[in-house]
Amino acid sequence: MRRHIMPLMAMAALCACGAETSDTVTSEDGQEGEYSIDSDSGEATATIDTPEGTATFRSGADVPVDLPSGFALYPGATVTSNSRFDQETGTKVVLLSFESDDSPEAIADFYRESANKAGFEILVDATMNGGVLITGKGKSGGVFTLSTSTQDGKTSAQLTTGLGEVAP
Repeated sequence: MRRHIMPLMAMAALCACGAETSDTVTSEDGQEGEYSIDSDSGEATATIDTPEGTATFRSGADVPVDLPSGFALYPGATVTSNSRFDQETGTKVVLLSFESDDSPEAIADFYRESANKAGFEILVDATMNGGVLITGKGKSGGVFTLSTSTQDGKTSAQLTTGLGEVAP
């Protein structure tokens, strides 16, 4: 399925840069996919049918936040971007970007606790240049990464979560 993520992302990127508002494309191996962009919300959506099932990529600030069990959007945070890759087989990858007035350490504490309660082992926990980087792995193979930075009194954070296996 990895070979399908890039075409989905490329289709969504075409949407985002204003090439077309929707279109159908065919990959080198003959598989068809569709992409569209909502001119009101700016949300980009791409789908592709594969032998493994339908895969969907959605990206935009208004895409509903749908994180794995045990994880949630940081309280009071403002979503700046949310990208989701979902596959019928249960694979789900989320890249959530948000801002908060709270410190990087407060946000990191929230996600450390969330990860521990969800059964994730913290593999990396580092503070550098005023930001925090945490990565972890779940017992069922799920992964997460949180990175934070500060600028102009705001903390920007990126939370990436992955569940399931992205097949080659």
